[in-house]
Amino acid sequence: MKNRPHSGNSRGTSPGGADNEKRLMTDGRFPRHTRIYNLFPLLAGNVAAWYGHLPRIAAMQFDWVFVNPIQYPGFSGSIYAIKDHYRLNPLFRGAEEEGRSDDQVIADFVAEADRHGLAVMIDLVINHTSKDAVIAQQHPEWFERNERGELVSPFAVDPVEPQNPDKVTVWGDLASVDYRPRPEREALIRYWKDLVLHLAKLGIRGFRCDAAYKVPAEVWADIIRATREVHSEVWFFAENVGSFFEEVEALRPAGFDFLYNSAKWWDFRSPWLLEQYETFRHIAPSVAFPESHDTPRLAAEAAAAGISGSALVREMRRRYLFAAAFSTGVMIPIGFEYGFRRPLHVVDTRPDQWEEPAFDISADIAAVNAMKAACPPLGEEGPQRAVASMTGVVGLLRELRDRSQWALTVVNPPGNGAWTLETDGSDPLGALAAAGRDVTPAWADGSAPRSAGVIALDEGEIRIYAGERQAGTP
Repeated sequence: MKNRPHSGNSRGTSPGGADNEKRLMTDGRFPRHTRIYNLFPLLAGNVAAWYGHLPRIAAMQFDWVFVNPIQYPGFSGSIYAIKDHYRLNPLFRGAEEEGRSDDQVIADFVAEADRHGLAVMIDLVINHTSKDAVIAQQHPEWFERNERGELVSPFAVDPVEPQNPDKVTVWGDLASVDYRPRPEREALIRYWKDLVLHLAKLGIRGFRCDAAYKVPAEVWADIIRATREVHSEVWFFAENVGSFFEEVEALRPAGFDFLYNSAKWWDFRSPWLLEQYETFRHIAPSVAFPESHDTPRLAAEAAAAGISGSALVREMRRRYLFAAAFSTGVMIPIGFEYGFRRPLHVVDTRPDQWEEPAFDISADIAAVNAMKAACPPLGEEGPQRAVASMTGVVGLLRELRDRSQWALTVVNPPGNGAWTLETDGSDPLGALAAAGRDVTPAWADGSAPRSAGVIALDEGEIRIYAGERQAGTP
């Protein structure tokens, strides 16, 4: 679900935003073109099985491998309902790990990922725990409780009808952590600092901060600051999809390196996505995705809409291309490249649910990622605006902050028919595209041929153009 707009978008620069962008542009170990592969552990199997995925993830030109919560779960079995933050989920230990500690198992995997040029990111879940969590027993004062003294479960309102009390999702297996300012909060935050420092010592270099908007910004700022005093190379990603814009704005002082955006749900017409982008980019760069572990599979959604065969392959390629071109970061979950249709489930998914690939677009994903890495405007959350066209084709122009280079995403939306853009100046979008070079990857099967001197787009097609601003150009 997309983030919901507020009445007045701020355009200022956050205290941490400029520093974070500087880190992105200068840190040699982590390229600013952030490309994330989500190795969903319940589908991948135990840690020993994760190793086998690393070569192909690296071959697809990703630089992060993100693994959802790896810790010991509570009674519900949900990997997001953590019981013991310092124990590995027994589902992820196999016979190969016998005789090694949980910490050693994690550290060895991280080291192997590093040998493939991949940094490891895991979930950091501090908004809640399982109701039977170790710390809920040891520190009952750290949790929200009702008038009867019972642990309170977190909930979410329906994003379409937030005023409807009947459309609320309550997670009964979870206990909400209490972050109200009070004497007990200091020890609570210290617990999370120690946990992050422990994981960073094992080599973990990124944390996807689950439901980041549910935790006060000053708490995140304290954790991030304490971590970077010891491990300057650790990155923090705020999971914020589904929140109100005001809730994302409230994260401004936290110092996150990345947010997540809602490009997946854009209809290529409504103004809300560019409004969201403009708001977010002053807080932190963002990550787009064509699907995630929280959404239905794109291949299943497309098939339900009657898209099949080669048209389905084209749809998957295009949606990944758009996500990669829209913002600084891009992410896909395991199986996207194969057209998997079964949704990922935080309790029930198991390795025996691995599907027979419907196709394999790994080479195409690699080509898009290589294009993204080679195009500077696609690695900086600079200004982005719509460029009008006379044909119904959509243009999104991204620029470096110094406006020296630009990238143009041209989308011919579904239902618009095939179009040829005029390049003689009569169509603003066509003229701009003609001024740049076509950097769109050629698909592995040759299904996206180029026509010299002609900007022609099939229905649903997406093309990327890049150029440099000439001296004296306004």
